[in-house]
Order: sequence, then C-alpha cells, then structure tokens
Amino acid sequence: MAGKTILILGGGVGGIVTANALAKQLKPEHRVVVVDKNARHEFAPSFLWVMIGTREPDQVATDLRRLLHPRVEFVNAEIGEIDLDAQKVNAGEREIHFDYLVCALGASLAPENIFGLDSAHTSYTLAGATKLWETIRQFKGGRMAIVVARLPYKCPAAPYETALLLKSYLDSRSAPTQMDVYTPEPLPMSVAGSTLGNELKNVLELTGIAFHPFTQLKSVDSSKKELLFENASAPYDLLVAIPPHIGSRVAREAGLANDAGWIPVDGASLKTKFANVFAIGDAAAIALPGRWKPDVPLSLPKAGVFAHAQGQIVAANIAAEIQGQTPNAAFDGNGYCMVEVGNGAAAMGAGNFYATPNPAVRLEPPSALWHWGKALFEKYWLSTGIVREFYRALIIAGAKSKNVDAHL
Repeated sequence: MAGKTILILGGGVGGIVTANALAKQLKPEHRVVVVDKNARHEFAPSFLWVMIGTREPDQVATDLRRLLHPRVEFVNAEIGEIDLDAQKVNAGEREIHFDYLVCALGASLAPENIFGLDSAHTSYTLAGATKLWETIRQFKGGRMAIVVARLPYKCPAAPYETALLLKSYLDSRSAPTQMDVYTPEPLPMSVAGSTLGNELKNVLELTGIAFHPFTQLKSVDSSKKELLFENASAPYDLLVAIPPHIGSRVAREAGLANDAGWIPVDGASLKTKFANVFAIGDAAAIALPGRWKPDVPLSLPKAGVFAHAQGQIVAANIAAEIQGQTPNAAFDGNGYCMVEVGNGAAAMGAGNFYATPNPAVRLEPPSALWHWGKALFEKYWLSTGIVREFYRALIIAGAKSKNVDAHL
C-alpha cells in the first residue's frame, strides 16, 4: 500500500497530540506533517502565572520541534491557502498535498474589533501577561476591570482565574483594589451549567470581586478610562480584557468554516462535511444541548483539554482507516479544568459537557492539591522522553484517585 500523507495545520496542543499519536501508530512509509507559522510553542495555561510573576516567560515556552515525535515533519510557514478539491495546502513557498487533513488552527485575538480595546492589558498572550506583570507590580490600587469582550473565547475559566489571581496578589501587597468582572454570560463558566456557575460566582464574591453578567462591551474610552456597554458605563483605573476571538481566514475562504471562521464538525468523530478532513480544538464548532439565552445556543468551550482528547480520537481513527480497520474512537465530551483562585490553591471543574439536557460538570472546592495538579501538568507538557512519561504517570494516578479522566 502506498504511503499516506496526514497534514496537520497548527502546532498547538491539538496539533502536537495528533501528530505524535499518528507517528507512533503508523508505519514509517506514512508521512505526518505539521505546519505552523510559529517555531516556538507557548504553554497558554501558564500565562496566568507569568501575569503574577511566579513564572518567567522562558519557563513556559519551548522549541516546537522539541515537542514533536522525531518522525513528524515540521514546516515553519504561514498557511496561504487550503485547496480541498486538489487536496493541497500552500504554506510559504511550499505546496503540500495530503490524503488526510486535520485543522488545528486555533483562535486568534482581535482587540481591534472593538473601538479602544487595544489600549487594554490582556492575560491571553505571553507578551500580554508579561506586560501585565510589569504593570501590576507597580499598581498602587484603585478600580480594576476584567472584561470578556465577546463570545466565544478560549478557556472558560481564565477570565475568572485572572481576576482571582490578581486580587490575591494585590491583597498580599495591601494595594486596595475594587475588582469588577464584566461578561456577556449569565454566570461564570456558564457553558458548564448553572450549578458550577453559581459555585464559582460565590468564590468570586467571597473574595470581594463584583460579578456583572449580561454586559456587552461596545467600546472603550481610554482617555476617560471608561467602559461603554449597551445601556451603561463604568470607570476603571486598570483594564484587563479578553479580546474578541476570531477563527481562521484560510478555513473560511476554503469553505470549511462559518462566517466567524469556526469549523462545524461532528461532535464524536470531529469530521467536517468534507471527506478525510477533520477539525479539532479551538478551531472546531460543536453544538451542545441547551441554551444560555433564547437565541444563543451553547457550544463546546474552546479549551486545551478538549483539543488534547480530540487529537487522540482523530489520530486513532485515521490510523485505523489507513491500516484497514474500522474507525470507532469517539470523543465523549468529558473534560476538566483547574481553576486558580490564589494563595496557592485551585478548584477543579470536571464532568461531561455532552450530557443532556444540560452539561453535567461539578466544581471541587479549592485546595493546594488542584494547584499542584496544574503545576504537574505544566511539567508534563513541557518535558520530553522518560521525564514526560514520569509526570504522565503521576497525573493519571492522581486523576484516577479523584475519578477524573485526564485524557492522557
């Protein structure tokens, strides 16, 4: 049988997991290729620790090639065009033909889509978290606003972790701060269900953080330091924003994605409407049961834990098909998230987002255990070889003891 080429667009969590799994499962005559414009991989869950000075930027980033299996070919180039009919992708000066295509294109930030928002800080990029740390350690106190600008956005817990960690740090410095969180959602992490949302809202309020639901940001007046919402305004001294997220232009131009750039897929197989073409992670759009507003359906959150699990599913099914077997792996909607609350503690949200009639996700109370679990996962992700396997074994053992599926 002639060798097949599996082309993976994007070298984030999902792309790395898919590529490495395929390289391990397929014989050498098959080619696994990853294309990404960035040669350096940045571990996004640790940006929050950079934001409060407990990590240096170089501690949470590494050479992408280092994280890929030796059999995986890495092409460091900008993706110019996806031609589904000809089964090829233009990447820089190269034209790469494929038999299978996995779109792990992620999501991009677009602060320019809201007037004045480019004046805000953000914890959603490594550069932004680094700059925020430089600012926050000089902050004398005042009114701080954490604003979710638009839905959807990556990592449903991150805006609330940002608020909790910054409040904890400022309290430790006795810098009096009024912290306000503004979001279009009805509850924190509303996509995880009302039970978890109310529990996390209580955590915010007990910490002295004011939660403002159903607030849709219209613009920012940076000269007056004022947020303008649909029917209200609010002052701030320091603004931290989760900017609007947009999907891939090339996916949209190829006819893969909807108008927003997100790629609709089957929730179990991650297949698109095109044969042998898959989408995973932040790039994928997966509808969930239920609605958080009458006209707004729920969708699976954009989070690394889902990209990780989906990458394994897609790799298993592609490998099975190439080997003449029946693909039967299915993504089950289970996921988890450690929610940093400050003072060396984290809560744990875990459960089934595919449950009906609503997602069934629980929130374990904050403890040092979950904080160190997140730190252990960081070590696992940025390590290689036998060291990585050691951390993997520790994580799986700990997760099983707490009845959590670690997707590793």
